[in-house]
Amino acid sequence: MANKRIFTDQELKAMSGTTLDKAFEAIDSGDKEKAKELTVQAQKEYQKLHDGYMVWVSGLLSYIYKNHGIGSLEEAERFAHTVEAKLVFKPPEKTDFKSVAEHRLKGLKGHMQPVAVEEDDEKVIMTMLPCGSGERIIQMGGYEAGLARVKEAHPITWGKKDFPIYCCHCPIGELLTFDRTGDLVGVKFEPEQIGQGHCGFVNYKNIADIPEKFYTRIGKKKPAAKK
Repeated sequence: MANKRIFTDQELKAMSGTTLDKAFEAIDSGDKEKAKELTVQAQKEYQKLHDGYMVWVSGLLSYIYKNHGIGSLEEAERFAHTVEAKLVFKPPEKTDFKSVAEHRLKGLKGHMQPVAVEEDDEKVIMTMLPCGSGERIIQMGGYEAGLARVKEAHPITWGKKDFPIYCCHCPIGELLTFDRTGDLVGVKFEPEQIGQGHCGFVNYKNIADIPEKFYTRIGKKKPAAKK
């Protein structure tokens, strides 16, 4: 018996290409409702892949920590983020404060979650509502499913115990910046208990205004103010 096709030519055409391109086609044709539908569909597709990667990475980190300890965990993260900075999260071309802040915000919005942005005379604050990765893994039940929490207090946990392993990339990012530049550029803030409140980023207009506590928690000393 000859095999029968399951999909029509029209259905195969609709399945081909990217959802975003099809949303653009809908916009060009004036079909606003179809464009909205496709935009939502595209975000769902990206979100699923994003979440798969963040859990995958967290699983690999958990294996490293459980079998080889916190030293190997830090080494692996440092290596991965050093390569990542060469290929994906490259430094912004413009280094003025506004451009650096906008560059950081673009990265945060890649998590496809809302971000609240505020400014005062001293700084710009970006609060993730929620954090699109670390906080959402907690909400998803990732640590109940087997992901590791780092038991010991350490610079890569901001001196906290029972630290969610995915979130170690934030302290490590600060350590890499300090090791590379001799100072911090932007800093992260977190609730007392990770996952019970929102995290975010603080971009100080003058890095000399960064409080000492942000250096202490990664085992560093705040550099003397430059004259």
